[in-house]
Amino acid sequence: MSLFLFLTVVQALVAAALVGVILVQRSEGGGLGVGGGGSPSGLMSARGAADFLTRSTAVLATIFVLLSILLAAMAVNVTTGREIDTSLERTVAPVAPSDPLAPAADSNAAPAPAPPAETPAQQSDDPLAGAAGQ
Repeated sequence: MSLFLFLTVVQALVAAALVGVILVQRSEGGGLGVGGGGSPSGLMSARGAADFLTRSTAVLATIFVLLSILLAAMAVNVTTGREIDTSLERTVAPVAPSDPLAPAADSNAAPAPAPPAETPAQQSDDPLAGAAGQ
């Protein structure tokens, strides 16, 4: 696993270098625009800087793609040992009561009596209460 971590760090460094090299280039392919004096041939000319940046972009991109493939292959080898559980059997843990202040249910206790039903005489005189039931 340490090789995987090392290659991941190298991948991040290559990605950062690739972004940096791409951002330094000119959009028209003119490179850094270094020139203005000195020899027109060589690395320090505009043409030489553009060629260097183009080659370094190609090399970094190739390294990035190869590292991506290598890391993907290593990740597949690590995760293939797992199996999918296709059984429907599940164990259920006992559920705690939702109200911690409520007394524990006693299996020997008699069930609580149901409240008596209201008769029409016990209904309130509120006119809205009668309208809701109709």
